[in-house]
Amino acid sequence: MPVDYSVYLVTDRGILGGRDLFKAVEESIIGGASLIQLREKDISSRDFYNLAVRLKDLVNSYDVPLIINDRLDIALAVDADGLHIGQDDIPLRIARGIIGPNKIIGYSVSNLEQALFGEKNGADYLGAGPVYATGSKADAGLPIGLGTLKTIKERVSMPVVAIGGVGITNISEVKKTGVDGISVISAILGNQDIAEAAKNITELWKVK
Repeated sequence: MPVDYSVYLVTDRGILGGRDLFKAVEESIIGGASLIQLREKDISSRDFYNLAVRLKDLVNSYDVPLIINDRLDIALAVDADGLHIGQDDIPLRIARGIIGPNKIIGYSVSNLEQALFGEKNGADYLGAGPVYATGSKADAGLPIGLGTLKTIKERVSMPVVAIGGVGITNISEVKKTGVDGISVISAILGNQDIAEAAKNITELWKVK
């Protein structure tokens, strides 16, 4: 089944400020989020597993895939739809060999060399960025800009999702690069009305 990468929500409970994660994700999907990544950096493996089990049931009930960030073991344990890994995580080829051919693997890249490597070594899509400066990810690195994003998209024959600092004010610019979707955190979860924020983002993405 084709994956819709258009509005790719990455979770961050810190941005939610104590609000319920499951309610926030559900509201995001109702607003138009097409793919959900569960990202947890500071909890135990048991807690991560328990969150992932509940979240998978929720998002799959809307026919939306769940991607697990970094943790191959959690992705396998909950039979998630996929895994997203970065440059410092388990090697891409190893991850593909373990998770098998039928799961989605996303790969974070910040330049063309990494993008070509990802395409050659088993990724299904690339998360390219940070496009702009972002406060959502402390280790995101320097912005790559729209030029590098466009080059990556033009040189690979796989879906590319723009990551980092993407929001209401710059979606139209990002879309002009030809990418297949945008990854958002604070642009949706940082709002009081999450469903409305997701709806606004989704409608802007759909503008021709």
